[in-house]
Amino acid sequence: MPREPLDKIDLEILKNLQEDGRLTNVELANKVALSPSPCLRRVKNLEETGVINGYQASLDRKVVGLGMTVFVELRVAKQSRDKVIAIQTRLVEQSEVVSCHLVSGQSDILAEVVVPSLEAYDSFLQDFLMTLEGVEDVRSNFAIRTLKANGPLPLQHLEKSR
Repeated sequence: MPREPLDKIDLEILKNLQEDGRLTNVELANKVALSPSPCLRRVKNLEETGVINGYQASLDRKVVGLGMTVFVELRVAKQSRDKVIAIQTRLVEQSEVVSCHLVSGQSDILAEVVVPSLEAYDSFLQDFLMTLEGVEDVRSNFAIRTLKANGPLPLQHLEKSR
């Protein structure tokens, strides 16, 4: 939770920026019914408090030649904190890994891997994943079709808590 509660205008700013991060301050101010100066102050405050932690372009994976998404489950042998940290560090350094999570359940780590082809994934699996010391099991789940990705965060819980 943010340090200070977000009000209705802050939530509206966040909703609009999640939909279109390229809105100009004037466009955003119009959408949230503020004048540009207070709108900019609010956005700067949201950035400074870490609520907004960056801006980026969302790319079409297929258009840029990355048509294969694989969700990789890794299980660490005899879980030791040092082994898990070493594996996590190596994973997040790989450009093919676009998200990585420590999870509970049958696996310890879930990584989203994006590559151009099955052959490229096979190389990544053989040359990298299978060489990670301490990994006892690797399971690959291939995405058939993406139904939703990079969706906006649901902020309704913040409205209800006010």
